[in-house]
Amino acid sequence: MSAHSIFWPGFALAAITFVVWIRMYTDRVGEMKAKRIHPQKVASRVQAAQLLSNTKALDHYSNLFETPVLFYFTLVVIAVAKLDQSVLLPMAWAFVAARAIHAFIHVTYNKVWHRFYAFLISCIALWLFMAYAAWLLGQQA
Repeated sequence: MSAHSIFWPGFALAAITFVVWIRMYTDRVGEMKAKRIHPQKVASRVQAAQLLSNTKALDHYSNLFETPVLFYFTLVVIAVAKLDQSVLLPMAWAFVAARAIHAFIHVTYNKVWHRFYAFLISCIALWLFMAYAAWLLGQQA
């Protein structure tokens, strides 16, 4: 296992963010063209919410800049502190897998309970990941 292996889950989550961004772009532009909405009329989130009905990808894109920020931070801490990745790396991949499932549900059929369980699992995975990294960091002190 390379010292840089811990960054691959981060790149994978960034790739999910990119895919959701493409979906958001195509949904938004497609709906604006179909409804003949001038771009200036959706200059803010409030205006967009009033005029656009398909906001699943937009909503999820925003989600990808909330709890994942803590994930990215923890990846950097792990790399800088050179923490043992034997347990942390699979934990990181578990978080990314749960976020991928959450993204898929959110931007497709969007069943709230399914989405909630995927989100809950991702949050539990994140908190365990962060707690274990913090514990390992504390062991180095």
